[in-house]
Amino acid sequence: MNKPTPKIPSSKQPQKTGKKKLNLFQKIFLFLSLMIVGFTVFPIVIVLTIGLLPTLTLILTDTKNLTKITTVGCFNISGVMICLNNLFNQISSDQIFSVSSNIFNIIIMLGGAALGVILYYILPDIFVFIFKNSSQHRLKVINSKLEKLAENWANILPEEH
Repeated sequence: MNKPTPKIPSSKQPQKTGKKKLNLFQKIFLFLSLMIVGFTVFPIVIVLTIGLLPTLTLILTDTKNLTKITTVGCFNISGVMICLNNLFNQISSDQIFSVSSNIFNIIIMLGGAALGVILYYILPDIFVFIFKNSSQHRLKVINSKLEKLAENWANILPEEH
């Protein structure tokens, strides 16, 4: 016989382990380490902040759509890396303003994100169009073969009255 399992009160049910929260020491350590990195490579941090604004905006506004975040983020990072190459070659405080204020660098950084958005929205439609045309072509081939078979068999088989 199956005995019913006793119900555990909701306060005594085992807790599901999810994301661990950071304690105060970890938060302070993370904040200080980010501040140290931010001050030591300040030009790179500024260029990354300006360049990755589309990805950061997308992360804040559309958190459930991971494929869009991944697509836009990867293309955005590739555009930013092109501009960071100039900073990696010559790191100076003057270089930050030349990279950030040059309109072509900004177009490259933000254009990568735009390309990611375009691919995210347009690529599925392109595949639908290609597959639809392919299936229509296959249907035409099958119909032509059917007509040929009907002609061949019509001569062989007698008509039923």
